[in-house]
Amino acid sequence: MKLLGSAVKEIAIFLVLAIIIVLPIRLFVAQPFVVEGESMHPTFESGDYLIVDELTYHFHEPHRGDVIVFRYPGDPKVFYIKRVIGLPGETISITGGHVTITKVDGSTLTLSESYVVDEDATYTQSTHIGAGELFVMGDNRPKSSDSRVWGLLPEKNIMGRAFIRLFPTGEFGLNPGATVQPQ
Repeated sequence: MKLLGSAVKEIAIFLVLAIIIVLPIRLFVAQPFVVEGESMHPTFESGDYLIVDELTYHFHEPHRGDVIVFRYPGDPKVFYIKRVIGLPGETISITGGHVTITKVDGSTLTLSESYVVDEDATYTQSTHIGAGELFVMGDNRPKSSDSRVWGLLPEKNIMGRAFIRLFPTGEFGLNPGATVQPQ
């Protein structure tokens, strides 16, 4: 009986330590996320399993090209995954599927987005981004509900950035979908 009591005590200690270590990580550092839908195709497919880094944006602002997971502004219980296109103070112009950004200093850049599924070439929009907001879009532009549809994303809605793709195993990697874009 003493051996059984010792085993139960060790299991209980292990469980308490696991909760003490895992719970804060799960709540404040990283969260699992499963991609649903076609809006990020071909970068992500429905069913891809990601780990979302919740810590990075406590130390620096999101960068253009980051893939982020956030609470949808129209229903904070729903999470979306999109790519950061425009930053605070910039103006985004979309003409014929091409994105041009007028930066805060007045300079302009046209994004090179080889990962994008082209949208309707007749689509045109211009949007100024205010402080504390981002302009986000899915990579599958014809099938994405994003800032073009529901408006700018408040930065406070960001859960974090896509940090690791765990599944499918053949697509495993760090910073999946991240691109280097001019800032």
